[in-house]
Amino acid sequence: MFLKAKFLQLEADRPIAILNKEDAAELGVKPIDRVELTFGKKKIDAIVNIAARIVQEGEIGLYMEIQETFDIKPNEKMRVRPVSTPESLVYIKKKLAGKTLKPAEIYKIVEDTVKHKLSEIELTAFVTALYNRGMTMTETASLSDAMTKTGRSLKLRTKEIYDKHSIGGCPGDKTSILVVPIVAAAGLTIPKTSSRAITSPAGTADRFECIAPVALSLDEIRTVVNKTNACLVWGGAVDLAPADDIYIKIEYPLSIDPFLLPSVMSKKKAVNAKYVVIDVPTGRETKIQTKEEFETLAKEFIQLGKKLNIKVNCISTYANQPIGHCVGPTLEAKEALSTLVNGKGPADLVDKATILAGTLLEFSGKKNGQKLAHEILRSKKAYKKMQEIIEAQGGNPDIKPKDLYPGKKVAEFKSRNSGKILWMSNKAVDIISREAGTPKDKGAGIFFKKKIGDTVKKGETLFELYAEKTNKFNRAIELAHKLDVVKIGKGMGMMLEKLPEKREEHEYFILER
Repeated sequence: MFLKAKFLQLEADRPIAILNKEDAAELGVKPIDRVELTFGKKKIDAIVNIAARIVQEGEIGLYMEIQETFDIKPNEKMRVRPVSTPESLVYIKKKLAGKTLKPAEIYKIVEDTVKHKLSEIELTAFVTALYNRGMTMTETASLSDAMTKTGRSLKLRTKEIYDKHSIGGCPGDKTSILVVPIVAAAGLTIPKTSSRAITSPAGTADRFECIAPVALSLDEIRTVVNKTNACLVWGGAVDLAPADDIYIKIEYPLSIDPFLLPSVMSKKKAVNAKYVVIDVPTGRETKIQTKEEFETLAKEFIQLGKKLNIKVNCISTYANQPIGHCVGPTLEAKEALSTLVNGKGPADLVDKATILAGTLLEFSGKKNGQKLAHEILRSKKAYKKMQEIIEAQGGNPDIKPKDLYPGKKVAEFKSRNSGKILWMSNKAVDIISREAGTPKDKGAGIFFKKKIGDTVKKGETLFELYAEKTNKFNRAIELAHKLDVVKIGKGMGMMLEKLPEKREEHEYFILER
């Protein structure tokens, strides 16, 4: 059948075509069936939607993804014919039934995912099947391998590649901006590809973008790393393990994360990392809340690493309060840069960064890794290396902390009584920061003047809230008054909280890469 192209101002993350119900009946296709579209020498499979009014009989409505694929104009005719459903659906149903998938079956699912041959309903079925049925370690390794092979990879001159990853959950975690230059200044190669924030106030790419460009091509990344031993870039710009980004879109609204291990390790495999340190923030409002949960996850990461020929160390880090004093892209970038410039900074930030960097240094055979990392930071060798990285990525190597400005709208939150800060709520910090505009509004965020263990007087400022836009600023202020960001008391008494009490609840789900 030949149908006239009708351009629709609609887009999705996969090819979709809309048929009139009469033409669909003639072709024998139903919603979510597939059709093959041919124009000239190009062919593409598209998922079918059916409508009676959007397109007339004899027309086919094309989403923008298809318009960009074909060199076609409105009203030109293209050939449309039905095609069979993807083979991978058989394997998705197999997993739904609780059966173990073979490596070739997993690869086919991931390949069809990347080629956009599966609808959102079918992808959701796969994600929920993994969540409900679980995976064997062999399946997890096969999934990691498939996610790597269906994307691009970073090939460098050296085979000794080091990398670091945090599973997320602790606001203010700008440690990568310290770890990367410390490790690179020691002569090791660390091509750090990072994510943007998914459910937190800032991802590493959001933070570092305030200092230097992060959306580099694969060739540009290769040039930067060959020149400086390191980079800090946005992984989403270079098609590394692209299936992961597709699965994340399914996981997030469902508040589930069955892809944690293959997601992390496929990205490490894509940059050919040989040594990886995994930071596992551990605390009452994080993904991992207990020592036992950490040990279970760490064993899985280490076992998966062995199957992928990657040496892995996992470190449980304290996560019952934000790291450093700042939360939000610009504020965090400013704090990290200040720490590099001065060779010192907030104790918890420096401690965490040097522990993680030291672990990578010890992978290379160096002794007393954390002590060496401290020395590289104190001597400002890490700052000099950061200047090299910034310049190589197209930024200003002479940028200073004072050049980074947070939002102009500022509100101070003062203590209502005297005492000590007993605990802080990362959940409240995340929610308020995002209400203020993070991560999209780079200048939004929170600056903490006091943290756990600090003594405060009545009327003393606890934290400052920053925003760029009035409406977001006002909503964030209102929310900050409703939520308990900090608890102040005379000492650690027996009662922490009393229920029932009237309080506002907010849905909270951590999904970080």
